[in-house]
Amino acid sequence: MPRILLVEDEEHLAAGIRFNLELDGYEVEVIGDGLRALERLVPAAEGGAPGPAFDLVLLDVMLPGLDGFEVVKRMRAAGNYTAVLMLTAKGLPEDVVEGLEAGADDYLPKPFDLAVLLARVRGLIRRREWARGGAGGET
Repeated sequence: MPRILLVEDEEHLAAGIRFNLELDGYEVEVIGDGLRALERLVPAAEGGAPGPAFDLVLLDVMLPGLDGFEVVKRMRAAGNYTAVLMLTAKGLPEDVVEGLEAGADDYLPKPFDLAVLLARVRGLIRRREWARGGAGGET
């Protein structure tokens, strides 16, 4: 079962996204601030579990502690290349460019259509499976 980290500080939105992702067959962990997300995504090198803990990160930009742009920059700098879909109210072209240049794999402005979110999630998970040499094309 693919694992997704949802980093979203709006509890009602996080609950709705989590519910729908779980219905679609994903295991979802929710974190509400950027610093805690970074700690989860870039654990201390010594004693850390091998390989990435998640198949996908859904990352808001406007978070307490550390914004999503900085979270993805630090993930990449630390060598964590887990797929990242930025899911945020910051939808101006310059925001999208900043997110993608920071290291995000995709960027979806809020408000979004649930079917589009789920299709993008499936696409990013499918690509990860392909990269790992698995079938993954059945979604």
